[in-house]
Amino acid sequence: MGYTVFIPTAGTGSRLGGLTKYLNKSLVSIGNKPTLARIMDMFPEDTEYVIAVGYKGELVKEFVSLTCKDRKITLVDVYPFEGEGSGLGYTMLCCKEYLQRPFVFCSCDTLVVEQIPDLESNWMGWDERDNREQYRTITLNEAKDTVCIINEKGRGLSSQAKPYIGLAGIRDYEQFWHSMEACGDDAFLIGEVAGLQKLVQAGAVKAHKFTWFDTGVTVELETTRHRYYNDKEPNILEKPNETIWFLNDKVIKFSADPTFIRDRVERSKLLKGFVPEVIGFTEHMYEYDYIPGKVMSSCVSLPLFKQLLNTSKAFWKEQVLAGEEKEHFYKSCMKFYRDKTYERVELFFRTFNKEDQATVINQVWYPPVMDMLRQVDWNEISKGLPGQFHGDFHFENILYDAQKGSFEFLDWRQNFGGDSLSVGDIYYDLAKLLHGLIMCHELVVKDEYHINWEGNEITYDFNRKQMLVQCEEYYYKWLVRNGYDAERVKLLTSLIFLNIAGLHHYPYSLVLLALGKEMLYRSLEN
Repeated sequence: MGYTVFIPTAGTGSRLGGLTKYLNKSLVSIGNKPTLARIMDMFPEDTEYVIAVGYKGELVKEFVSLTCKDRKITLVDVYPFEGEGSGLGYTMLCCKEYLQRPFVFCSCDTLVVEQIPDLESNWMGWDERDNREQYRTITLNEAKDTVCIINEKGRGLSSQAKPYIGLAGIRDYEQFWHSMEACGDDAFLIGEVAGLQKLVQAGAVKAHKFTWFDTGVTVELETTRHRYYNDKEPNILEKPNETIWFLNDKVIKFSADPTFIRDRVERSKLLKGFVPEVIGFTEHMYEYDYIPGKVMSSCVSLPLFKQLLNTSKAFWKEQVLAGEEKEHFYKSCMKFYRDKTYERVELFFRTFNKEDQATVINQVWYPPVMDMLRQVDWNEISKGLPGQFHGDFHFENILYDAQKGSFEFLDWRQNFGGDSLSVGDIYYDLAKLLHGLIMCHELVVKDEYHINWEGNEITYDFNRKQMLVQCEEYYYKWLVRNGYDAERVKLLTSLIFLNIAGLHHYPYSLVLLALGKEMLYRSLEN
């Protein structure tokens, strides 16, 4: 039987904390795909959808317009989506006119691995959980194939009561909507259960057991992400305000900042031949074709690293600046290095409630970070090497195609110093490459590091690949041979670690700060 799938995404997703500060909860990533895409993977390709949008609804709309061009999807605006008068039941009633046929209700934080049943009958999905009191439950008959009672949270905790997973098939839609409206305002908060109650009382709702993965609460989300993790896919270290998704042989980049996306798209034209061609974009997302190959971190060897450096040397086209252009570049470097570093270091200490003080790191004494930053010769650092730049040049953003013997540079920075799209400091790319040789993202994802920070004493360590150590040793020699200042590269690399420390997750963030502090001290000594 043909049916529609209804997915409510209007809520704020408050149980996910900071993960939904910039994203609708249906777009939170699960194994390099947004949850909404995972839900659609559960249904046949020709399925029709009704999606209710509210909080961050423009992002859901952008995602659908960019990635679901061949699907039949109706998007329904819901207002209010929070506060008085809002609720799941209200959201459903806003969509009633589009659900005048049998439909499947699927919460936007519910994933299952089994095939979705047809709608030859009404049904509700359930699974086992130890902590049943935090879920709405359904009491089943002895055969566990029929729903007898729907229980609110904290009730119906007998062995016959099973957690309801927010997935239900509604064949008798006319009776369902009649029940929803009969509940009046109570239906606003009760949600789809208000419509299912009468069907359950009539013995007309089957029970289906699923293997359920919840994405709506932080603890369950981590379990879900582990289930969908694929070690053959790229390692993405997510930031709260941006991420990358892979689906339908396309790569989707999201950013909460529209300027970020606009500048990225424009720079893709300037870097043509080295970066992928953007084939579609919206205010907060852009898209390009998936490119076959392996990220350098997964296939690096010393000969391949040497080949990369030769390609990169051709990419870093130096530019001679004079007059106002030269002065503007100097000011951009000062802003990018000095001003941003001070801001980011302050952000770190605020975010992680740490004090900037003299510390003993791995049994060696180091002064406060701010004291060391005041010793940096910012005038000299700001006399960069102007030219074509990438802006985030490390192994996770470099793809190697063995068949073609060529490289593709991914996830390029949107600008340099906040405004320049064409000219940046080549030394920043050189330093980003060194930072990736020192800190391997692949090992970070596997949590192959540890840190203990108590008061002013820090001990930490992280695993490294021997091949990357060899590449690092070669890199210093290559820098000198090609006329670059290796000590400047090391100093900028220390600043990079300090800058990104406040942007990454705890406790990895602490490792980055400690490492950056050590490197900065050694650079100042030299």
